[in-house]
Amino acid sequence: MAPRMHVVATAGHVDHGKSTLVRALTGMEPDRLEEERRRGLTIELGYAWTTLPSGERVAFVDVPGHERFLGTMLAGVGPVPAVMFVVAADEGWMPQSEEHLVALRTLGVRHGLLAVTRADLADPTAALEDARDRLVKAGLGDVEALAVSGRTGEGLDGLRAALDRLVAALPAPDPRAPVRLWIDRAFSVRGSGTVVTGTLPAGRVEVGDELELDGEPVRVRALESLKEHVESVAGVARVALNLRGRIVPRRGHALVTPGAWTATSLADVRVTMAAGARGPLPARLTAHIGSASVPCEVRPLGAEAEGAAARLRLARPLPLHLGDALLLLDPGRDPGRDPGRDPGRDPGRGRGEPRVLARATVLDVRPPELRRRGAARERAKALAEASADAASLLRTHLLLREAELAAMGCPPGGRPVAGDWHADPGHWSDLSARLPEVVRRYAADHPLEPGMPVEAARHELGLPDRRLVAALVRPPLTVADGRITTTGRVVAGTAGLPAPVARAVRALLDDLAGAPFQAPEAGRLAALGLGPRELAAAVRAGALLRVTEGVVLAPGADARAAVLLARLPQPFTVSQARSALGTSRRVAVPLLEHLDRKGLTERVDEVHRRSR
Repeated sequence: MAPRMHVVATAGHVDHGKSTLVRALTGMEPDRLEEERRRGLTIELGYAWTTLPSGERVAFVDVPGHERFLGTMLAGVGPVPAVMFVVAADEGWMPQSEEHLVALRTLGVRHGLLAVTRADLADPTAALEDARDRLVKAGLGDVEALAVSGRTGEGLDGLRAALDRLVAALPAPDPRAPVRLWIDRAFSVRGSGTVVTGTLPAGRVEVGDELELDGEPVRVRALESLKEHVESVAGVARVALNLRGRIVPRRGHALVTPGAWTATSLADVRVTMAAGARGPLPARLTAHIGSASVPCEVRPLGAEAEGAAARLRLARPLPLHLGDALLLLDPGRDPGRDPGRDPGRDPGRGRGEPRVLARATVLDVRPPELRRRGAARERAKALAEASADAASLLRTHLLLREAELAAMGCPPGGRPVAGDWHADPGHWSDLSARLPEVVRRYAADHPLEPGMPVEAARHELGLPDRRLVAALVRPPLTVADGRITTTGRVVAGTAGLPAPVARAVRALLDDLAGAPFQAPEAGRLAALGLGPRELAAAVRAGALLRVTEGVVLAPGADARAAVLLARLPQPFTVSQARSALGTSRRVAVPLLEHLDRKGLTERVDEVHRRSR
């Protein structure tokens, strides 16, 4: 397993010495592109690491400071728990300092320290005080602030000690958490194949693990952390993974634990405007999370306000949990110019106007459809009271499986109501109250049936699983043979039958009184109005005895027949039985087979039977 590690991102205005400071702390070159070194600024993400005085290891994600590369900066900062904010003593607070701070504040980064660089070129006092006040107001707390020089080494020992204190105060990540590793680099290595890198914020990855990448399975062939081969690594960590799979990875993809995340292109969110940004939000924005940058459409669900609800339709699915924070940026304000030009001179953007517009906190990753008029306003009201927990999800979705809740980021705390199903308590109570009435109505509409089929009740209540119906059955309801009935509903004899059926059965029994084994023909049954459903109801009620299809006798006729047949010389034939019973072969053959099944008679050979 890889040694314990901490990851810190840099932030700050272009050319304020972030890369120089990382180089001085680690002795490594974070700028990895020839163009970066030629132009003297960071374009792509760079990485370097060192061991602090305490023995703790810290990896730095060095991000670009130019506004053109804000998306790249967010890709580096997004999965990282802490930031080292850099301001140059000779220039002080600058436009990208503010933009980076807005992004950090909107992301909710709460751990960091301030390094005022170029202390050898200018008195750092003013820059220290100004920058520290801004960071505190932005929610980074009582940050440590130090003056340093990456060129002369001034203040680096104090910075290393401050970094030790910073990482010691970071919350411990959960090694059992599901993996979501946002890919920030992807490339091919000869002899090894596909390699991706990223910051693992929590959870654990091991060689041989099967993960998912954009819905496709991939396997971890090999694993590196800070260029050391390891068999296992737990977050927070910088990692490189050698993958085997069919899909070609790229920045913005995420490696995830299978089944532990909900891949969705539709999410209901709570929008919090960024400092200095003004609403309403444009209909088309860019959503950032981790290293992903995805165009999206924004649909406000209620009145425009701080903390207002909205629905995001993403250009491609992302693996999300409730509580995730997406940054909303206005792509129309991206200068897209040569970074050598003055960033404050863009004619399409006022000086100091932020591109980071808002934070979107995910409240539902499987939002309901909005079909009815006024449905959006109702949804906004529901989301105003929503929180990132299972109870809130169940109030919306009413019924969810345990695996669904876990994939939405809210493992349930209570017991399931049936199987692995969890229910909103209010909805479950309503269902319990509705079921007896549903069963009563079915009995009234289907008087000849012995009860309501469980499947019919499931459909009537709009339930996704028959087990939920069975779990709702309480006395006086009972369930047996796939049907729900009220205890005591079935009464032996004609008393439990509808009046027309009871009259027809009594007439049939009158026919059988004088000739108990002369089962009525189909014509007589039809004349009495006794079709298959009516006969089935009479048999279930115990008013008739069904010998076979189309052959019915009075209850107890089989026992009477057994007595008469026992008086015959044993063994006897079908013909002898027919004569003794005074009936036809149409009735005698199935009646004898019925008596065989009940154990009242038994076959001796192909022709003869005997009584038992």
